[in-house]
Amino acid sequence: MRVPLPPSVSADEAGEDLRRLGEALKARAGDVLEQTVAQTSGSGEVVDALVQESFERICNSSTMAVARWIAGEGMEVAIEAGRETWEIFAELAAHRAASLNEVTRRCYWWRNVMAEVLKDSATQLGVSQNTLWGAWNILQLSLEFSVLRMCESFEAERRLTDEELARREEELSFLATHDPLTGLPNRTLILDRVEQMLARARRSQTPVAALFVDLDNFKDINDTLGHAAGDELLQAVAARLDGATRGTDALGRLGGDEFVVISDELLLDVGPELIAERLLETLKEPFTLGTEGETRVTVTASIGIAAGDQSSAEELLREADIAMYRAKWDGKNRHVVFETGMKDTVQNRMQLEMDLREAVDNKEFFLAYQPTLDLRDMRPTGVEALIRWKHPVRGIVQPDDFIPLLEETRLITEIGKWVLEEACAQGAAWRAAGYPIGMAVNVSGRQLDSDQVILDVEEALSHSGLGPEALTIEITETSLMRNIEETARRLVAVKQLGVRIAIDDFGTGYSSLAHLQRFPVDALKIDRSFILGLKDNQEGETLIRTLVQLGKSLSIETFAEGIEQQQELSLLRGEDCDNGQGFLFARPLNVAATEKFLKDWAQNTTPALAQAPQHA
Repeated sequence: MRVPLPPSVSADEAGEDLRRLGEALKARAGDVLEQTVAQTSGSGEVVDALVQESFERICNSSTMAVARWIAGEGMEVAIEAGRETWEIFAELAAHRAASLNEVTRRCYWWRNVMAEVLKDSATQLGVSQNTLWGAWNILQLSLEFSVLRMCESFEAERRLTDEELARREEELSFLATHDPLTGLPNRTLILDRVEQMLARARRSQTPVAALFVDLDNFKDINDTLGHAAGDELLQAVAARLDGATRGTDALGRLGGDEFVVISDELLLDVGPELIAERLLETLKEPFTLGTEGETRVTVTASIGIAAGDQSSAEELLREADIAMYRAKWDGKNRHVVFETGMKDTVQNRMQLEMDLREAVDNKEFFLAYQPTLDLRDMRPTGVEALIRWKHPVRGIVQPDDFIPLLEETRLITEIGKWVLEEACAQGAAWRAAGYPIGMAVNVSGRQLDSDQVILDVEEALSHSGLGPEALTIEITETSLMRNIEETARRLVAVKQLGVRIAIDDFGTGYSSLAHLQRFPVDALKIDRSFILGLKDNQEGETLIRTLVQLGKSLSIETFAEGIEQQQELSLLRGEDCDNGQGFLFARPLNVAATEKFLKDWAQNTTPALAQAPQHA
């Protein structure tokens, strides 16, 4: 129906009849809701249950607001009560739960139902037409005010929604082109910037340089300190690298622990190698991690450099990546410039790595055994197990060509466990056959990074039946220094199994006497670099004497590696070195050759070997 719009009638003029009409409307709020729902059902838009519930709640609150106004409580009360109406309506429309047209239409349906209920109530109460007109006028004012405020709120809500959508779109755009951890440009954005730089470089005839920065041994930090500390470190590294680059350079994170710096407009005094040196220098200061800086971490990086006006950004980054790998292989913590031919070298290295992974599954590894002798009576006392690789195409691959790669790829932990099992089984078999010899097995620094090494040794002894006193674990001096506290703890646990501990390549690392005393060491294996050419080097002879005497003062056996000449043997025996091994006695042998060596040694021992002065 159409509501007439008479002159405004005040509550005072309506008097008691208007108040009665307002109270009657309060009592019939349920009728208003029922009739409004009936009118809106099956017409207009279909809305879901939650939106319909909002409409019904607003219908009740609006009815009560108008009834209170008509009953004389004042327009302010009605406005405050109706605030929820226009705010919810605006939110529904702005968020597209219902259209603004549907919301407005329902407002008018409610107004029409209210007018009919007021008319019916006025008839029942017998109030004058003027009083009814006054109530209708209040109803119309309430509707107009609510619609006006609803439209204002709708515009505000829509503006907020649009701003939120724009902000989220901007965030998505940023996330698509930036690394979420460090905020640096990601690979997508870096490639785009490199393409732009290359285009400028071709016009200006100036080179573009890519510096591929990869942190050294970052996985160790993650494994030791946890991924949260690793993420904190990456953020700190990003900030420090950013501070070391020029404003015209582009710094990005490609993923993991890989960063890249792109430089153009390079001058003779600001070449890419100088930039690389500056980046390495800026990483030298230890990083402090944790809320109170309780953890200090030192980081190094390997940097590959590629420069030129390559045909694509991908090609430039690929060459820098190849040079970075070469920097890793050359010892890390350095920079290397890409050169023609490196690509083949890297591809060969990667192929070797893939072959190495297949070798594990294909059981291409085997052990050779090099005998060790007591230098006092020249009696074989044991063998050292040495891993070998027989590739189906490459043939026998030398240990120096694949053991560093085993370490780098962490396959050494799996292979090291296999070596322990195999060597202990063979040692037990030889002892059962009547050869009372010990078995020495090399354990890598990677294996010592985990308590798993203790279980591996225990299981190898248990599975093989080899007595623990017959097993010697050899660890290089450098490996001992990786994590002194944890390494000492793990070696003590191994020692408690009854196993002997030997320091391999002694004299080439950085251990001090104080460090040496912290480890449960049974033997020192003097590195062969001190033995080779011993007869021609007076200083070397003095050093050997010092190392032997050091061992005796600590009640530790001394062991000479790499004995190849008779004169070297005589000098070592003269210095009272306890044990030795080397090509003078035997090269690494297969199982059958080792057994033959053990059988024949007594008959083959020459007087020259068996007889030598015991003191110089």
